[in-house]
Amino acid sequence: MEQDVTPEDLDALAYEMAPVGIVLTQDRVIRACNPAFAAMFGYPREALIDRSFAILYPTMEEFVRIRDVGVKPLREFGRYSDERIMARANGALFWCRVRGVTLTKEGDPLAKAVWSFADLSTERPVQRLTTRERQIIMHLGEGLTSKEIGRASCRERV
Repeated sequence: MEQDVTPEDLDALAYEMAPVGIVLTQDRVIRACNPAFAAMFGYPREALIDRSFAILYPTMEEFVRIRDVGVKPLREFGRYSDERIMARANGALFWCRVRGVTLTKEGDPLAKAVWSFADLSTERPVQRLTTRERQIIMHLGEGLTSKEIGRASCRERV
């Protein structure tokens, strides 16, 4: 006799077997992640739990800047997406597509959020760029015009 599969079993299976990285964060600290997320960044899953997302960024400056850029759309729309360069455990940089939704839109949108990460390294190899060049490319990926990027740059430098 075949065992019944519950919706909870299917949810857990989808999370564990998803072809993209899925992570639940609380105040930008990783609280749970699926195997694809851990493999993408080259860490054992256990090594990521309760760690700051900062370890996955090329620099601390970019970790802070992404927070500053992402809070507004999370607060206004409850979601955020971009394409950015991240760092693997071995220090290798790679492009990934990031999409997230806040679970706390009414309060601090970063208090609790769910994110998906898709590795784009096969389609988009990383070129050696300065932090500033990566910022501009990220803004282009957000669909900003040159003028909007210039205005954003002025705000980022203040």
